[in-house]
Amino acid sequence: MAEGTTSRTPSTAPPSSEPEGDAYLNRRTLRRGSAGWLLLTGLGVAYVVSGDFSGWNIGLSKGGFGGLAVATLLMGAMYACLVFALAELSAILPTAGGGYGFARRALGTWGGFLTGTAILIEYILAPAAISIFIGDYVESLGLFGLESGWPVYLACFAIFIGIHLWGVGEALRFSLVVTAVAVAALLIFAVGAFTEFTVGGLDDIPVDDDAYGANSWLPFGLLGIWAAFPFGMWFFLGVEGVPLAAEEAKDPVRSMPKALAISMGILVLLALLTFFAASGARGSAAIQEAGNPLVVALQGDGDPTALSRFVNYAGLAGLVASFFSLIYAGSRQLFALSRAGYLPRFLSLTSRRKSPYLGLLIPGALGFALAAGTGNGARMLNIAVFGATISYALMALSHIVLRRREPELPRPYRTPGGVATSSVAFVLALSALVATFLVDKDAAFMALGVYAVALAYFALYSRHHLVARAPEEEFAALAAAEAELERK
Repeated sequence: MAEGTTSRTPSTAPPSSEPEGDAYLNRRTLRRGSAGWLLLTGLGVAYVVSGDFSGWNIGLSKGGFGGLAVATLLMGAMYACLVFALAELSAILPTAGGGYGFARRALGTWGGFLTGTAILIEYILAPAAISIFIGDYVESLGLFGLESGWPVYLACFAIFIGIHLWGVGEALRFSLVVTAVAVAALLIFAVGAFTEFTVGGLDDIPVDDDAYGANSWLPFGLLGIWAAFPFGMWFFLGVEGVPLAAEEAKDPVRSMPKALAISMGILVLLALLTFFAASGARGSAAIQEAGNPLVVALQGDGDPTALSRFVNYAGLAGLVASFFSLIYAGSRQLFALSRAGYLPRFLSLTSRRKSPYLGLLIPGALGFALAAGTGNGARMLNIAVFGATISYALMALSHIVLRRREPELPRPYRTPGGVATSSVAFVLALSALVATFLVDKDAAFMALGVYAVALAYFALYSRHHLVARAPEEEFAALAAAEAELERK
């Protein structure tokens, strides 16, 4: 497509002309073929693994063991269905835009921007929150005599962004090693914790007699199941980011579905082992509000053991793995939106090593400022979860729309169950979105405020300055042209 042509679908605005011609995209290219299915699988697990070490247990204080168990089952089903849908979409549109690119094709420019913005909220806020948690771990472990605070947060962003600037292959290999350590630690923890497992510990949270449907397994009643949704998500939150590596993957049409499926399988196994082992070893009541529930499950109020110390250090490794991979995801989402003109175009410039350096540095600076300025990691994670649930609903809807609107589109991989599968993901994602208001309505409204500002920018400016030659725009233009030919 020549520069300056416009792509028009029913919901698009004309992309602007780009005077630099091919030079524009040449200055905005990633290193292709850097990641095979193994590195992609490691990336999928790395996004999530820190959630196994802490955070999920707060769901016990919202729904009890039974409530969190049902919530985790439902959220696991949501992620499984979403991952199957994304596997199909990533094989159709293997670009760095990930979910934004899928929504752009299915829902037009507005749908693409809504999805991309929601994903950015997740991937900018989550690393900021995790840097705070890393600081807390460093202080609790007494590493180098450091206390949690801005110097530790700054070191996190500086060191790990530096590795990303070095190159994507090096970055993903580093992530794979750290993730493997964290996964091994979770398996070792489960073996140790199950030696002290008792069924009676699972339902030892006092029952709220005023809650509808309350019993020992649902101490906060049926509503507690819904309130626990966001915490059931912590076992899987982030795995949907694997398609963001599509442009840097080897044979993405085959490797993406394979990596997504294996990642999800590993995460389900880790969720089951961690949830049951930690709750049964020390009791749900003991760990429901612990900052390091796995360590509490192993040692309770007693002295540290060799195993609990090991798990404590491994928890730091899990946080580093998720922090590192989420920085990657945020930079690629920002890169794709900027390259297509949805955000300022200079953000998508790449270095000689094909890294989107401004896409790494600017979100990193923003994340550091949020961490240092607020120190409230829990609030930022709640905002991130709000953005995530919006993006899940829109990505699932994109799969449904493309199946209905473009049934003949070549699909190297097809979602088992088709539209029924993505419909389940869509309904559960909307339910999880509503549940975020039950957990932290202030965080939900803060996220809406950020959304409103971003949408105003898009409505007033960027939708009139899109880049026709960006991959996502070319895909959409081709689809519009084919539809026009069919009508004739």
